[in-house]
Amino acid sequence: MSTSELEVTRRLAEWVCESDFQTVPDPVREEAARTLLNWMGCAVGGSRHESVDITLRALGPFMGQPQASVLGRAERADVLHASLLNGISSHVFDFDDTHLRTIIHPAGPVASALVPLAEHRPVSGHDFLHALVLGVEVECRIGNAVYPDHYDAGWHITGTAGVFGAAAAAGRLLGLDVRRMCWALAAAATQAAGLREMFGTMCKPFHIGRAAQNGLAAALLAAEGLTGSERAIEAPRGFARVLSTKQDYAAICDGLGDSYEILLNTYKPYPCGVVIHPSLDGCIRMKREHGLAGDDIEAVELRVHPLVLELTGNKTPRTGLEGKFSVYHAVGAALVLGQVGVAEFTDEVVQDSRVTAVRDRVSAVADGSVHEAGAVVRVRLKDGRSFEETVEQASGSLERPLSNEAMEDKVHALADPLLGAESTRAMIRACREVADLEDAGVLARAATPKG
Repeated sequence: MSTSELEVTRRLAEWVCESDFQTVPDPVREEAARTLLNWMGCAVGGSRHESVDITLRALGPFMGQPQASVLGRAERADVLHASLLNGISSHVFDFDDTHLRTIIHPAGPVASALVPLAEHRPVSGHDFLHALVLGVEVECRIGNAVYPDHYDAGWHITGTAGVFGAAAAAGRLLGLDVRRMCWALAAAATQAAGLREMFGTMCKPFHIGRAAQNGLAAALLAAEGLTGSERAIEAPRGFARVLSTKQDYAAICDGLGDSYEILLNTYKPYPCGVVIHPSLDGCIRMKREHGLAGDDIEAVELRVHPLVLELTGNKTPRTGLEGKFSVYHAVGAALVLGQVGVAEFTDEVVQDSRVTAVRDRVSAVADGSVHEAGAVVRVRLKDGRSFEETVEQASGSLERPLSNEAMEDKVHALADPLLGAESTRAMIRACREVADLEDAGVLARAATPKG
């Protein structure tokens, strides 16, 4: 079938509008609740980051009525700015979910748009969860259609594909018909943006916030009749052809409602680029088994997939955000400190002389025979001994998924300092039981400080 005969945008819009929650399999619902919980923890945990403070200072004077919560904080904002702020906070630690096939972080754009909207315009929990599933499906399928060429060209795919997911999810909650859903996807397409050049800076989480805000705005505009091309994805001058040299439209349209991309979602045990995780598994294992000390290390040799050095090859990071994209810093921190959590990616730790001393002894070789989720780590000590760990699949991958218990521990670690343990437990329950909630606005209220 020629491109001119395809109706990709319309077929996608029809499916989003006509999907019945009763046909969504239980495993999909369960994974959607896990996706939501992981996002809530990340959004609350990142809510006091400097990037959120800056955004509030810069844009606060121009915000509208306080309609929705800024998760983890006492401030409230209009729905559009709440989606921006929650999107930034949910991604700033780089601790959020990852669709490994495309490296999209699915929940960020979608949940960041849905939570403020559901707080302002009450909807049931099952409608909310259904919209989340649909939004994730839309963004990941569009991502599948253009990855890796689109990503390799330098586009940040969570920003570019995520805006479609936010628009579709919000449009579903707003009750758009098929024509208006096409318009919402069109308004999303013309706002699709985000550059990989911004990795390691505050603009990276800004991409996720903007994708949420712009996707929500796209749905609101379409609801009021703002028109757009009904072939925004597949047209010769549409999203897929302008932003990518690859267009696999079957990846968007085939099997809609039969298979779900959210079942391929994964959750990070470490708050940094996911391609670093195998090396961290190996380092932490050696640190624990052999009691390695930083001063004892002569050299660290990594064999990793080429994408690791492409994405995280910064040898001399200067800030915590840059450290998240440095396999050298992450490995140094793991071997010196024995753990890699939020605290290990602060400016102070990135500049810690103990960590930088080991970082400078790390070398890495790209090897195409090493799986993206694997790594070979070899540590040589000054006394002549050496240890080697081969990691086939990183923790947090589909093959070694984060358990429900580990995810709850992660959420507690992120949210307890801001909400308190009891309130965090209530937030976790709300996420786990979201499909049974009469009012999905409970989610936002559970994730804000009391008193």
